[in-house]
Amino acid sequence: MLMYPSESREVHGEIVLVRHGQTAWSARGRHTGSTDIALNDAGRRNGERLRARFAVMPYDGVYSSPLVRARETAVLAGLYGAIIVDDLREWDYGEYEGLTTAQILALRPGWDLFIDGCPGGDSPRDMDERADRVLSAVTPDDEQGARIVLVAHGHFLRVFAARWLGFDAYFARYLHLDTASVSVLSTEHQTHVIRSWNT
Repeated sequence: MLMYPSESREVHGEIVLVRHGQTAWSARGRHTGSTDIALNDAGRRNGERLRARFAVMPYDGVYSSPLVRARETAVLAGLYGAIIVDDLREWDYGEYEGLTTAQILALRPGWDLFIDGCPGGDSPRDMDERADRVLSAVTPDDEQGARIVLVAHGHFLRVFAARWLGFDAYFARYLHLDTASVSVLSTEHQTHVIRSWNT
């Protein structure tokens, strides 16, 4: 695991991470990257439950993955006017798209997403670079305490949080993230921190 030199600056606001609601594939543990699958009934209920939370959590900007499961979650949560950002899409699983971890391990014993990446898809370094581009684009830097919301996907958001903390994608293995969860990143004494995770 690599740790990168910190280039952090004091952030007066927060970055709120929202993982999309459940889909038929996520319920079965199938790797869902570029497949544009909609929320299932449970996922739509997940999104609707988020609405009460954001009704009392004002925000200054919303960015969403282009994939329908993220965009639908944003609307159900009352996060209107989301700007679509292609870099927020999920890890590209390449040849492993649609497979469960058990199925992948049967094909490739010892496989580890956060070390090996996916043949025909993204490597961990690809994910680091994509997360860094999003960080550069959305990190609030004003004095007013801006709150920015990102609606995206489990593995991408885990890597994004790892990069926020100054680690590479490997650290994301330690950051479990449920569907329809909310996490908050901020700073404390000029250090990037996780204020809350997977709530």
